[in-house]
Amino acid sequence: MEASGVIRADAPRRSAREAYLHVLAALMLRDMRTRFGGSHWGYAIVVLWPVVHVFMLVLIYVLRNLPAPIGDNRPLFFASGAVPVLAFQYISREVMKAVIANRPLTYYPQVKLFDVLFARILVEIVTGFLGLLTVFAILVASGVNPVPVAPFTAMCGYLAAILLGIGVGTINVAIIAFFPAWMMGFILFTIIIYITSGVMFLPNFLPEPIYQVLKYNPAVQVIEWVRLGYYPDLPVTVDYAYTVLFGLTCLTIGLFLEKHVIRKLT
Repeated sequence: MEASGVIRADAPRRSAREAYLHVLAALMLRDMRTRFGGSHWGYAIVVLWPVVHVFMLVLIYVLRNLPAPIGDNRPLFFASGAVPVLAFQYISREVMKAVIANRPLTYYPQVKLFDVLFARILVEIVTGFLGLLTVFAILVASGVNPVPVAPFTAMCGYLAAILLGIGVGTINVAIIAFFPAWMMGFILFTIIIYITSGVMFLPNFLPEPIYQVLKYNPAVQVIEWVRLGYYPDLPVTVDYAYTVLFGLTCLTIGLFLEKHVIRKLT
């Protein structure tokens, strides 16, 4: 008979991968419960918030009897612009906020700052996809066909928006480590990005010099990328390499600073 309190040599041990996945799952659950009020209704509100944003734009244009700049379907036009840019903005902002909200957890040896960021990124991606599915469901219920003419093009544009959000959010983590006030500054900055991104208009209708300047805004690129999936004849040219490299460059710089600078500060 074995002595009490002695661990058997053949007792199952959790592998390093299982332990990491357990920590990641715990971080995601904690993130959702603390941010969304610990209830399904609280999480539903966060999922529905960008959905309400999209259809508020539609309602304003319907009440003012304004036509969509292209096509004859106002909900589809605004959704194709608002969904990707909101995915970009929400992810970049929430990844930045994750560090401040969960920094005490990094005092535990099992939890690294990267784990906190990764958990928040996964939560935001899932939340964004649920919002996207909700928009699709509402459009279908309204008698609108939300399936793009070129689904692969539209989906790649949406994934590019997610990549931009992750990259910019990681850069923001490095910035607020030195300038905490940047959190408020970035929120104001995203308002400018949103207004000039082309959610409510087509930037290519502007004078060419202005349009070329706006093209440096990656949010303009991802919106045009998604809209090409719905309007293949749209007279725009998306700089795919610039958009993807912008997101990857931000992500690389942010991860480098997180590993070699921020960890030393904490």
